[in-house]
Amino acid sequence: MIKRFSFGNPIETEATVVKLPVSSENELTKYIKLSADKKCMTISLEPDDIVYGLGESVHGMNKRGFTYISNNTDDMHHDEDRYSLYGSHTFVLIDSLSGRKLGIFLDYPASITWDIGFTDKDLMTVSLEDADYNLYTVEGEDDLSIIKEFRELIGPSYMGPKWSFGYVQSRWGYKSGDDFREIIANHKKYDLPIDSICMDIDYMDDYKVFTLNKENFPDLKALMDEMKAENIHILPNVDPGIKCEDGFSIYEEGKKKGYFCKDENGEDFVAAVWGGLTVMPDFLRPEVREWYGDLYKEFIEAGIDGFWNDMNEPALFYSRKHLKEVAHDLKTLEERVDDLTLNELWDFTATISGLSNNPEDYKSFYHTVDGKKVRHDKVHNLYSVGMTRASAEGFRRNNPDNEMLLFSRASYIGGHRYGGIWTGDNCSYYSHMDLLMHQLPNLNMCGFIYVGADTGGFSFHTSEPLMTRFLQLSMFTPLFRNHCALGKRDQELYRFKDIDTMRNILNLRYSFIPYLYESACDSAENGKLMFTPLAMAYPDDVRARSIEDQLLVGDSIMIAPVTAPNAVGRYVYLPEAMRMLRFRSVDDFDDIELEAGNHYVDVALNEVLVFVRGGHQFYMAKPANRTALMEDADFKYFER
Repeated sequence: MIKRFSFGNPIETEATVVKLPVSSENELTKYIKLSADKKCMTISLEPDDIVYGLGESVHGMNKRGFTYISNNTDDMHHDEDRYSLYGSHTFVLIDSLSGRKLGIFLDYPASITWDIGFTDKDLMTVSLEDADYNLYTVEGEDDLSIIKEFRELIGPSYMGPKWSFGYVQSRWGYKSGDDFREIIANHKKYDLPIDSICMDIDYMDDYKVFTLNKENFPDLKALMDEMKAENIHILPNVDPGIKCEDGFSIYEEGKKKGYFCKDENGEDFVAAVWGGLTVMPDFLRPEVREWYGDLYKEFIEAGIDGFWNDMNEPALFYSRKHLKEVAHDLKTLEERVDDLTLNELWDFTATISGLSNNPEDYKSFYHTVDGKKVRHDKVHNLYSVGMTRASAEGFRRNNPDNEMLLFSRASYIGGHRYGGIWTGDNCSYYSHMDLLMHQLPNLNMCGFIYVGADTGGFSFHTSEPLMTRFLQLSMFTPLFRNHCALGKRDQELYRFKDIDTMRNILNLRYSFIPYLYESACDSAENGKLMFTPLAMAYPDDVRARSIEDQLLVGDSIMIAPVTAPNAVGRYVYLPEAMRMLRFRSVDDFDDIELEAGNHYVDVALNEVLVFVRGGHQFYMAKPANRTALMEDADFKYFER
């Protein structure tokens, strides 16, 4: 049962598609205690409670023992001391052995602090900056029914086209069509499947959005025709910020129409991102979304059918106002260089590091919402939703007959109806594989199904074993993209020594696509999880409640990837007897029956584990080097 409680004057976020009547405060569940000013709520936690949710956040599937802040943040270091990541997914689910099953959704687009058993291990305290929000409670008999009911409240999820489940090669640094040709040639040379290649920011003319460097891309339509002949999709990066440059037609038009966010004086708010001084479209206004969505039209007409929206927290490298303050401090530092104290030095270092994404900058510009002036930090987490929505609606207007791929970096619940997401600029850490395992089910329950991570890690230098193990996990996620940063180790798969293992992993992924695609669509359309914690699938199994490194994928299989360096095996817990398939390639695998219980399983670097559940069926197709060349026949079936 879902109830809605409304406090103050909430911003209409459009996160929900079902408009429930407002319940009176005395109908609030006995588990939630509100403070007198309604800015804080507390929920008692029993010792065995699991708290799921918060989508893209650090720590385990069970969020107990830490403090989280829902505040979209540009930060690639997804370490355990980070409170916020790129997305804000403000739904939690409390599962008690005593029988309490409670979902809580706070529809509030500003910053929320979730202290989940950190200050007091037996208490969850949720704090908001203002008492203007909608609170939804969902109570039911089990976790999965609560999730389904919540997903019905927020509406069906976006799902990418079937070709978007193919392998995606990406890198910050591809500058021309010749880079794409080199990738395709090497994938042909080494017989490696691939479906898409990303165009990062280097394709633009001086980082001006929706432009091309004409020297490197003289004829986009001809290049796209060439790529289509190869069954390759090209996916450009699009940032929200628009470069302030006289004569730049997009800037001139947006300025003339008053489409940009304003500062406190009513002038266009100017910050800096990739293109230098930049203005930010006010995506909370329908007319601005329509204008921006139509800016994709020229690329769509050239034959592009997929995009990835980036930097849309929004990221701010600096504001002019704040940079002037730092420059002043720098002059002061120069005068004190001979007698500077350590505390003064540390203060100045903090000032420099605080130039990017400074909280005061987010408080210094405004949106227009229903004709009213609203400070940005009060609606910060909605910015990416507006951009994603603008894109999706623009696609429907300008390319109504074709499915488009769209995934975003930043997100908030509601954005799940318009596009998928990737989990942002991660690092080449084994721990970030564990992090992805923990995020997948929590993202699913918040409505995000077409998801994936930067395989191999975006930042730092990946190793071949790390890339191999990361591929063996990412091959089960809908978005399967290898992406890394400029200046890091080249991590295209054909650059590694054991090319046979890389090929076998890609072939396995392609053979699994029919099963994965069907599972993802089922989840998107029917409010189910694609990635399910064992505790939810086996609610009567107490041991399953502690398992966080195994997941069900769809209805039929369980995965147990290796995420530790130099490991040649791992322990696996089976809540029931299962059939274990240990793949080295599509045609080379062990088929072993295992009883319920604990098992140590050998898993060599070139092996992938798939466990088939009792009473279920898993199927594989014959792989091909493009999804367009695969046939939906000749399946190989595994049952237990």
